[in-house]
Amino acid sequence: ISIRLYNETPSYRDNFLALAREGFYDSLLFHRIIRDFGIQTGAADSRNAQPDDVVGWKGPGYTLPAHIVDGLFHKRGAIGSPRKPDTQNSKRRSDGSQFYIVTGRKYTDEELDELEQENSIKFTQNQRETYKSIGGSPHLDGQYTVFGEVVSGLEVADKMVNVATRNDYRPINDIRLKR
Repeated sequence: ISIRLYNETPSYRDNFLALAREGFYDSLLFHRIIRDFGIQTGAADSRNAQPDDVVGWKGPGYTLPAHIVDGLFHKRGAIGSPRKPDTQNSKRRSDGSQFYIVTGRKYTDEELDELEQENSIKFTQNQRETYKSIGGSPHLDGQYTVFGEVVSGLEVADKMVNVATRNDYRPINDIRLKR
């Protein structure tokens, strides 16, 4: 999977590059895989995880301030940064190392209308057309930082979202990020 990081989110871009260069991501698990959403990795506690270990809670020891940019949204292939729920994270700071790749699904106008009402947001015409034609995860817009996109290899993520997972979304058979 080849990605492009956005210059509009420089702290996320620079953080990702620094972690990648130091080998932080090497051998980490894709610890969360959800059909119609995407794949997630970057948890430090997954490096030497055993099959029954609960993982996905340890980052690099810091978080990043939210950086939500108009025009960067959760289209298919988007790369975003997860965070703890608002009840535990009122400033919506993102995990310092974890990231997800959106595979998503296609949406109808009616579904997008419902999401606008539920989340008090307004999708642009471009977002609507994108979510209807290529898909994504529009329910995350305005809530999580998007800092890049897949430029090639999204078919790998498409295969991954179809693997069998446990009830915590961890794949039954481990899938690791090589480097």
